[in-house]
Amino acid sequence: MKHDRDFEPNYGDATEVVPGIRRLTADNSGPFTFYGTNTYLLGTRRLVCVDPGPASPAHIDAILRAAAGATIEAILVSHTHVDHSPGARLLKAQTGAPIVGCGPHRPARALARNEVNPLDASGDKDHVPDRMLADGELLEAPELALETVATPGHTANHLCFAVCGAPVLLSADHVMGWSTSVVAPPDGSMRDYMASIDKLLGRTEHTYLPGHGGIIHDALPYVRNLRRHRLARESAILAQLDQREKSIPELVGALYAEIDPALHPAAAMSVFAHLEDLAERKRVIAQPGLALDATYRLERSVESDQDVRPD
Repeated sequence: MKHDRDFEPNYGDATEVVPGIRRLTADNSGPFTFYGTNTYLLGTRRLVCVDPGPASPAHIDAILRAAAGATIEAILVSHTHVDHSPGARLLKAQTGAPIVGCGPHRPARALARNEVNPLDASGDKDHVPDRMLADGELLEAPELALETVATPGHTANHLCFAVCGAPVLLSADHVMGWSTSVVAPPDGSMRDYMASIDKLLGRTEHTYLPGHGGIIHDALPYVRNLRRHRLARESAILAQLDQREKSIPELVGALYAEIDPALHPAAAMSVFAHLEDLAERKRVIAQPGLALDATYRLERSVESDQDVRPD
């Protein structure tokens, strides 16, 4: 899977990425945020601000400078991770603009008994929108309209936004050019993520503006490659379990031998997401039950071969 890591964040400055849409990147770089979170200003005089980012007064000041002479009419939020949504409350306090988009933070599933959510701190549990947008619902802004495209997977409440009348999709963290998206239970769901990938492949937008990193041109072939990459990882997990039952650390050691061991915990969450999906489809069995510390083996019944995703 080839990613594009060529990106200049231009901290503090707004860069026009397509006509009528400017990008500002928050200075919150990290292993999961790349150079930082992208905020988008849509319009020229009456603006929609998409994903104001973390609770960073400096980034909010940069947004307000970029919007000088115009009015921010709405603050649109794609999902409730702390690098995307807390800035919405700071920006609302400065502008009075309503917060719209995704609903409150929630996991993709209930926690199992004695399960601890390893990514609990990444969820913005204080997010309360003024208006929640449902799949297919339009946000009619003064200068443009946006169609809501529900894309659960990275989080249960993740939304993308299609610019009506243009081949442009604000893809947030569902599709990014610099890396694959983190899908980690119980916050995320691999099954939901794959369904959301298929959903985008059924649409026509071909220019994606992601939550981190640069613009994705000719996006649909890239999304097809993302799908193949996830299916290849699933096949590799099944091939490992075909040898013998294994734990997640054993699978990570076999499948991610080439990566920095410091990234193995994140790789373990990705493997867990695949295993959870495979267990739901009755392709694998977890002993004693679905968990990061469980042991996994193939389900070799006839029924387990019926739910196989086509390439």
